[in-house]
Amino acid sequence: MRYLTVSALGPRPPQEVPPRNEAVRVMKNHWESRLDQVLPRRPDLIVLHECCNRFPGMSMAERLAWYHEHGAEFQAFFQDKARENHCFIAYSAVRELPDGTRRNSTVLIDREGAPAAVYDKNFPVVEETTIQNILPGERETVAETEFGKVGFAICFDLNFTGVRERYVRQKPDLLLFSSMYHGGLMQSYWAYSCRSWFVGAVANDECTVLNPLGCKVACSTNYFPFVTAAINTDYEVVHLDYNGEKLAQAQKKYGRKISVFDPGHLGSVLLSSETPELTAAQVVEEFGIERLDDYFARVIDFHGKNK
Repeated sequence: MRYLTVSALGPRPPQEVPPRNEAVRVMKNHWESRLDQVLPRRPDLIVLHECCNRFPGMSMAERLAWYHEHGAEFQAFFQDKARENHCFIAYSAVRELPDGTRRNSTVLIDREGAPAAVYDKNFPVVEETTIQNILPGERETVAETEFGKVGFAICFDLNFTGVRERYVRQKPDLLLFSSMYHGGLMQSYWAYSCRSWFVGAVANDECTVLNPLGCKVACSTNYFPFVTAAINTDYEVVHLDYNGEKLAQAQKKYGRKISVFDPGHLGSVLLSSETPELTAAQVVEEFGIERLDDYFARVIDFHGKNK
């Protein structure tokens, strides 16, 4: 059992740009009030939407000046919030580098307020680069944390197979998605293909928590632009083929100490440990339950040898 509470926030800052001497205060007040909506649940991790620190109504010139003048200030603001509330925060914003180029990034801030990882959007849309000098990141990022391996994607990245396949090989326990674009079915496809929990913070759209089978377990609504959910990252994804009787034996022995979630139609199920006494991996090993990826690899190997 390895539970953590996650929150995702999607409310954009006000459209209208305040007077210059008021803008920083208005932005900080916006996020103070929005964080206050989820902090009573004591989340372990808060995920913010893409480019969360700028006003949508800014002209391009105002936007670039804002990044230059206040980018470091807002990262420090969220670092303080993470430290004060003893939680991780995935803060998504444009960073200006010393050479004058920019990156569209998510910075994972740890419970002590220190940056734990930085992910740079691998596929900015063309205009991000031609107009804003936002250059693409060159790799995936996987952070080792107290609650497992954490991967990242930003907005347009969700459309590109190469980014997703690199994460498939890394096997993250949790994917964090900060965006202006929802992605629709691509969210579920990423979660299932990576065998990973997926937390999506989408600006002015549905924020989601998906399980490693790609099933939505919690989401924001038209009334509340945020979502909080408890997720269990002690899990294994297994196929029903050859495992049905073994899963039944495990459930008979351990009862409520384990759970088996079947989404239907997929043929795959999510086996989770619900007790600190054992892990899902230990259950799999004890009963000889074949993991989904091992099963698929075995089938590929069989047909490769018998062509």
